[in-house]
Amino acid sequence: MSIDLTGRRALVTGAGAGIGAAIAIALAKAGADVVVHYAHSEAGANSVKQQIEAGGRRSLAVQADLTDSAQATKLVDAAVEFLGGLDILVNNAGHLVGRATITETTDERWNEVMDVNIASTFFTTRQALPALAESEHGRIITMASLAAENGGGAGSVVYATSKAAVVGFTRALAKEIASKKITVNAVAPGFIGETAFHETFTPGEAQKNIVAGIPLGRAGTAGDVADVALFLASDLSSYVTGQVVDINGGLNFR
Repeated sequence: MSIDLTGRRALVTGAGAGIGAAIAIALAKAGADVVVHYAHSEAGANSVKQQIEAGGRRSLAVQADLTDSAQATKLVDAAVEFLGGLDILVNNAGHLVGRATITETTDERWNEVMDVNIASTFFTTRQALPALAESEHGRIITMASLAAENGGGAGSVVYATSKAAVVGFTRALAKEIASKKITVNAVAPGFIGETAFHETFTPGEAQKNIVAGIPLGRAGTAGDVADVALFLASDLSSYVTGQVVDINGGLNFR
């Protein structure tokens, strides 16, 4: 069964590379028009935009620092204006920033990680809710992580905490806005290979050791996450809300 999102309007944050780019392209291939947000990856975002347009869909690339509520507001308003409304919001933007033990973590680093992972999700979602409430297919997808369940690797205390906050936000919001017929779900990737995240923060030998412990015998891909996001954005998930979908090849079970 193919998923048809023809006519749907989507905003994907952090879509200039990696998982966000894969989600934006997957939504467009299913028929959606997509606004591609980026913070720093301008070239990547423009490439994603061009791929979407080459497939016959409309797209716009917009830069914003989503840790700033005013910029998040402007992003959402620009997306709603360009698209003529909003049906799907994918809160993918986030970052580990850097590994550090709790005693090495400064107040500034704590705030930086919490802002980029949970505050950005809050700011963007809050501004998008009125437009989503007018849609007959309102979908919000947040980006959690395996780290929210198992604490992540060394030096990930703040990151794991921020992603656990995303899970709590997702579940609470799902209850709060259920009457508006908007579903809210999270995806929780495990080890997703060939991404800037792990290339930057996970040494090669550690990556090999992680993959060796995955029951399905391989690293995940950005496409694996995009496939689940596509399902959650579609009518096939209309009775699914407040859920966290693990995408980790069997590395961790609830």
